Amino acid sequence: MPTIAIHNEVITVIIIFSVEPQQQQELIDVIAEFLATVKQQPGFVSASIHKSLDGVKVANYAQWKTREDYQAFLNNTEVQAKAAKLREFNPPDIHIYEVVLSQSKIGTPTISKGGYIAHFAQFKLTPDNQPRMLELAAENIGKAMQLPGLVSANFHRSLDGTRVINYGQWLNADAIEELKKQPGFASDAPYWEGIADNEHHLYEVVLTEPVD
Repeated sequence: MPTIAIHNEVITVIIIFSVEPQQQQELIDVIAEFLATVKQQPGFVSASIHKSLDGVKVANYAQWKTREDYQAFLNNTEVQAKAAKLREFNPPDIHIYEVVLSQSKIGTPTISKGGYIAHFAQFKLTPDNQPRMLELAAENIGKAMQLPGLVSANFHRSLDGTRVINYGQWLNADAIEELKKQPGFASDAPYWEGIADNEHHLYEVVLTEPVD
């Protein structure tokens, strides 16, 4: 199953779709169909499909061996033609990431269907603010990990400098409400204020497709 770790010798591509709740399952089905082709491409490692509990997001946490492998996949016109149905939905937010900060109570975090509740906290920022955002994340991750319901917190930086994503894992959907009560995490004075805009949703993993 996919693992999340600093220097784990893969690149991470996080793809987040915004959908109407009535479209969510349809999009998941279309992605699952396309994955039958994607998994055959050189350099593919894994794809983990998540659906948000509020129905408005679908996220793919994908891993490839190298940036060159991923770019070759994008440049393969025959393969991309098979993704035509995906283009009927809203264009997703797609970036290449590397894991830069990770703390876990369970050893190396893994992604599996039916496992932990996932938390994609997406920070949108300008490239000049990304280093400071990561400094603040390092200063605050320990406070969050003191909460019993948080299993792992894994910060990813986009290589283009415009995103930071924390992929968190929680025991249940209620546990994150305790985090929102902590200083620095409440909506009135978050630690990232003035540095980034944050959007976050809770997800469940509905499909994990490793390479054969």
